[in-house]
Parts: sequence; structure tokens; C-alpha cells
Amino acid sequence: MKQFKLPDVGEGLTEADIVKWHVGPGDQVEVNQTIVEIETAKAIVELPCPFEGIVAELHVAEGQTVDVGVPIISVDVSGDAPGAPPEAEPSVRTAALKEDLVPRPPAEGAVEPGTYGSPAPKADPSAGGQKRQPVLVGYGVKAGTTTRRPRKRPAGSPVSSAAAAAATTSAAPSAPPAPVPPAVPAAPAAPMPPGRVAVLAKPPVRKLARDLGVDMTTIAGSGPQGSITREDVQAASSSARPTGLREVPAIPATSAGERREERIPVRGVLKNMAAAMTRSAFEAPHVTEFLQVDVTETMAAMKRLRDLPEFEGVKVSPLLLVARALVLAARRHPRINASWGDQEVVVKHYVNLGIAAATERGLIVPNVKNAQDLTLAELAAALTRLTEIARSGRTPLADMSDGTITITNVGVFGVDTGTPILSPGEVAILAFGQVRDMPWVHEGEIKIRKVTTLALSFDHRVVDGELGSMVLRDVGSLLEDPLRMLAWT
Repeated sequence: MKQFKLPDVGEGLTEADIVKWHVGPGDQVEVNQTIVEIETAKAIVELPCPFEGIVAELHVAEGQTVDVGVPIISVDVSGDAPGAPPEAEPSVRTAALKEDLVPRPPAEGAVEPGTYGSPAPKADPSAGGQKRQPVLVGYGVKAGTTTRRPRKRPAGSPVSSAAAAAATTSAAPSAPPAPVPPAVPAAPAAPMPPGRVAVLAKPPVRKLARDLGVDMTTIAGSGPQGSITREDVQAASSSARPTGLREVPAIPATSAGERREERIPVRGVLKNMAAAMTRSAFEAPHVTEFLQVDVTETMAAMKRLRDLPEFEGVKVSPLLLVARALVLAARRHPRINASWGDQEVVVKHYVNLGIAAATERGLIVPNVKNAQDLTLAELAAALTRLTEIARSGRTPLADMSDGTITITNVGVFGVDTGTPILSPGEVAILAFGQVRDMPWVHEGEIKIRKVTTLALSFDHRVVDGELGSMVLRDVGSLLEDPLRMLAWT
């Protein structure tokens, strides 16, 4: 019997979530066959089986978080293990495959687990020797009659006496039902105190009257049997309200089937993003600078690039030229492409350009390795590949690590810019806002031009105001005149 333990599929990962099992107990598996999908703090990963044999037990259910090094599956590799019939329950098949590995029964008073490989359920003495049937979680309710605790009522009331008799009858089904004494007629209601007028209205109507400050004793009801309705209260409130005051609309009540709250488990990408952003925000002193840029020429160049055969089959967007401009600026000012180390600043002379991507699983930042060595067409192909893989949720861990500087494109959400938070381990991140038509002074005249807003956040421990301003100004100048990118290459 071989146990496959959850491996460390990334650098420094300590746990993962089981997303989906592709095999079950009794299935035949081969070496390198995909058996399970797990979600780490960075991506969804498919794990291959290192053994060949028959699946004996799944130790972890889907949706459960597992630490690295914990066994997740057992495989019988002996080759002569008997297979269970298809109609057998998973726990039965597991017991047939590994009778000697049945866990010890739970302690007295403990809840019996309902996972694969659980011991056979014990007989319940109170159920006449009948066994409790196994279900997906636990062993269900006990066999036998259940009793309901009688509702507490004042002592001596006729209803409490009848309820007590009914409870006694349900608790002992074998005994003949006890005769119920005849109900004692209720005492007549106490007379209304002098000076007080009886009001017939439903509780919601009474509450509405209290909220509106209406005295219900002054209203003549128009409902059945002279009861006061909501319309009566609202009419009385309108007549009593001074003229010239605006009526505040009532807040509509929430329907019974409407969910007012939703709870989302914090795990996987969401958990990693929250931890990374919190650590970055409180460890690195952030400074953000902003710059409005005329990108009319960049938008025109983008349209021309789409017609070139070198860019056929890849996406050409303004982000492509922004990425090229940032790479060139990082090569011109290497200190912006660095990291804060232990008692040292590590300057990178290669650019692993990160692109923040919003996916259904959360925010991830894959990066283009050695972006400084790529042509513009190669960079466009790399960005297209990263975007497609990120949307599918299959970003490799290699694309998620070792980033040096990042771009976040907030313009696709229809906003001008923001104050981006640094990715941990980096000292700069550029936010690219939406491109929109704005009046702009161009060649001495006010014209409608394509304008965007750039925001550069940097770690003030490594990058001072002068360096940050120079980098942002260089990116802006390259986008104003994209032909200058040829001179800087």
C-alpha cells in the first residue's frame, strides 16, 4: 500500500485546497495519470499519480485544505487486490481492499466520522440493535422514535396539560394513549379600563402608526370588522403632515427568499492576495506619483501594428506599448527594477514584467520572463498567452514567480487611474488608466486628443522622488511619441 503525500508544487507553499478528484476508491490508476486538481495560493495545479495500482482510499474530501506532506490518497500496488463491485459504497470498497488498515473506533461519546475508510457503524442500544445507516457525512439519525421537547407553558393551563399528555404518548408508543381531560373553558377577558378605546389592527399596522407618529384611537378603520389598515394609517399621517414637507419614502421590506449576506471562504488565490497586499502595504513605504499623457500617437501606432503580418494572431492593445515603454525605462534606470533585501538592495539587470490579471479566482500577477530581450511582436505574443492562460485558471507556477516590476491596467474597468500596491519583493508598479477624448493644448491650440493617466507607486526605501519622477516622465514621453522607442532599443 503506497501513500501519496501532498507535494510542495511551488516555492514556499505550505498548503493547498482539494478542488476535484478524478479517481475514486476501486479505480485503476497508472503512473503520471492525473488524479486530482488542487488550488494553491497561486494557481490550480493537476497532480499526476506516482504509482500504478488500485485506489484504496481518498484521505481528503473535495474543498478541504491540506498541509504539504499530508497523505491525500492510498494506492494498492500489489497487483492482486480484489476489486469491489460497482454498486458497492466507497466505504465498503475501501474496507474490502484494506481490512488491516481500518482506523480505530472513536472514543466513547465522540462523533463517528463519515469519510472513506471509516469503521463500520456500531449498533445503537436505544434503537433495538439496529445499525445506523452511513451517509455522506456522519451516520445520520438514530433508528427509532424521536421525541420533541414540549413547549413550556404556565402551570395549570389546560393547553400545557394536553401537550404534556401528548408528549408522554409520543415518548412511549407501546403504552396506550392516556385520556385527555376535557378542556376547561377560558376565563372571560378582563374589561377594558375606563377611558381606553379598543383598537383592532394587525401588528405591522401598529408599527407603521408608531413610526409615523399617528394616534390609532383617532382613526376610523375601513377594514373587516372595523379594523385599521395601512391605508388608513397613511391617510391619517398625510392629513396631519404640514404642507410643503417632502414625504420620505418607506424602505421596502426584504422578501423572505432574498439573501442579505454571502460568505466567501478565504482560501487559494484570495487568501494569498490578501496576505501579500497586507504585507506589502504595511512593510514598504508607498509613494505614488501621477502623470497625464497625450497618447494620440500611441493609439495611431497601435492601429498600424494590427495590420502588420508579424502581429497576426496576437492581441495588439495600448497595453503592449505601455509595457514596452516601462521595460525601456527600467533598463535606463535599473534601480527601479530592484528588490529590498536583508541589509541590501538587489538590482535586477533583467526584466520579468508582471501583468496584474483579474480572474474569477482572484487577482494573479503572471510575468513575462526576460522581457528586455523580446521584440515587440514577441512581447505581444507573450502578453496574449499570459492573458488567455490566466482566464482559464491554468497559469503555471513558473509564470507566477520571480517578477521584478509590474503593470496593472485599470483602464479596462473604465477608471482613470488608482494608487496601486506593490507586489511583494518589487519596488515599483505602474497603473495604466483608461484612454479617453479630452481637450488638450497641442501645438499651441486646444484640440481633442487621446489622453490617459499614469500612476507609479514605488518603495521609498529604494526609490526616491527624483528617480520615481524620472521613470514616470520617461514612460510618458515614450507614449507621447512611440517612435522614440526605436531609438532606445
